[in-house]
Amino acid sequence: MKENSYVIGVDYGSDSVRTVVANASNGEEIASSVFYYPRWKAGLYCNPSANQFRQHPLDYLEGLETTIKDCLSQAGAEVTKNVKGISVDTTGSTPVAVDATGTPLALRPGFEENPNAMFVLWKDHTSTKEAAEINEHAKKFDTNYLQYVGGIYSSEWFWAKLLHVFRADENVRNATASWVEHCDWIPFVLTGGADVKNMKRSVCSAGHKALWAKEYGGFPPNEFFASLDPSLDGFTDKLPNKTYASDTAAGTLSQEWANKLGLSTEVVVGIGAIDAHMGAVGGQIEPYYLSKVMGTSTCDMLVAPKDEFGDRFVKGICGQVHGSVVPGMIGLEAGQSAFGDIYAWFRNLLAWPLKFIPEETLRKEIEEKLIAELSKEAAKLPLLDDDEIATDWMNGRRSPDANQELTGTISGISLGTDASAIFKALVEASCFGAKAIVDRFIAEGVPVKGLIGLGGVAKKAPYIMQVMADVMNMPIRIHKSEQTCAAGAAMFAATVAGIYPTVEEAMAAMGQGFDNEYQPNPEKAAYYAKRMRLYEKLGTFTERLFEKE
Repeated sequence: MKENSYVIGVDYGSDSVRTVVANASNGEEIASSVFYYPRWKAGLYCNPSANQFRQHPLDYLEGLETTIKDCLSQAGAEVTKNVKGISVDTTGSTPVAVDATGTPLALRPGFEENPNAMFVLWKDHTSTKEAAEINEHAKKFDTNYLQYVGGIYSSEWFWAKLLHVFRADENVRNATASWVEHCDWIPFVLTGGADVKNMKRSVCSAGHKALWAKEYGGFPPNEFFASLDPSLDGFTDKLPNKTYASDTAAGTLSQEWANKLGLSTEVVVGIGAIDAHMGAVGGQIEPYYLSKVMGTSTCDMLVAPKDEFGDRFVKGICGQVHGSVVPGMIGLEAGQSAFGDIYAWFRNLLAWPLKFIPEETLRKEIEEKLIAELSKEAAKLPLLDDDEIATDWMNGRRSPDANQELTGTISGISLGTDASAIFKALVEASCFGAKAIVDRFIAEGVPVKGLIGLGGVAKKAPYIMQVMADVMNMPIRIHKSEQTCAAGAAMFAATVAGIYPTVEEAMAAMGQGFDNEYQPNPEKAAYYAKRMRLYEKLGTFTERLFEKE
């Protein structure tokens, strides 16, 4: 352990980038900074009614420079000169079309305002048709190339998005030299990458989102893609077939970025990963404990020793990849496409008339209080068998069994239903959706020994967390850190910088522990066990409603 060593963790979320500088000896947060993407905040390049959500690379680059410089300014010169490593996590799958130099097309003349030349955010669902085609196409092959992603390919992922963009935009298709994930691009930028062929690919994003698997030599064969669509013929040759775990260095800080940030070119930059995967490490994940990163959506991570996990495949989840969360273990991912977004949607629905109030301060004050007040009132409501019930698929279903064409439903509404009752039904639905994931793991032979709550909702919404504990009928430990993704990135930075030999040792030294635990109420747990069956019935009805004729 090197004394006076510091590391930087950078966490790209859906709305902002968050950076922390941490003391590598104990994980203490020395400085932090948040940058909200200005173009995204203005709603540019997005069309929610068409499920199109794109982000401009300038939002990412500006945020990277601004937050790191701000953190180093707060930390001071002594800390700055002792920064040893930087690691980055991002949302995913959030890919972009790039040229031969690895530059996103949106940064090239003629493409600056073209959404198809920008990053396709994880929650962009414009490629549901392409995902359905991939799922049907995969049935034609003797090898099940979807087995490592739960058997169902999602419109939120790499290949579906690529195919949609290629079909939608000939100019982008013709200019594309490669298609890269956000978590691979940022380390490439920081290390001065100039040739996309030399970009190092994360096993995390490649395995969970892009059908890469060591077991069948990397990506599926060219025939799989060429017979799906001629535009994909030969495209895997444009992608690095070797992948790396996040305890590996991508390189060192380039002179350009060292000058921008005021750091040394000896600073090591780690291989990137998806935010929730590093968040699970920041939240001190343990084998068979489900780490739930709860924000706009949820991403549920579970790790298992490879020798114990064996050769099983878990159906309907978002992938199982060796080394994707903790190097040396099988990382399993599941999640819900909407979680906090459900509550935000309902808040915005209720707040719609407020836009006619000219007093902005009053309007914002009311909006900010809405969810807290709804939570208070919902907690007072009796638990009745004929209460309103809902599904949580407002942004489609991620897992179990991805289907992004589904929408949410609310049943049991009467003239006596008020806002707090609907909010209660939405909270319960999001918790039932979480329970469906746990039930799937258990049904597939993967035990879930407990729950770890991470992220903004876990820290700030006690009513929701208590309902979660009651629905799950198991305790939920809430991690002390408010920035577990950035903290996890910092732990990986300490590992790639050689401060710790393994990320497990970095976790043990730098982890901040837990500051709260929600215990299930046995009576409420029994009530919710019955309600879970109603949720499943409503879900079955909803799925049938959306079946293709």
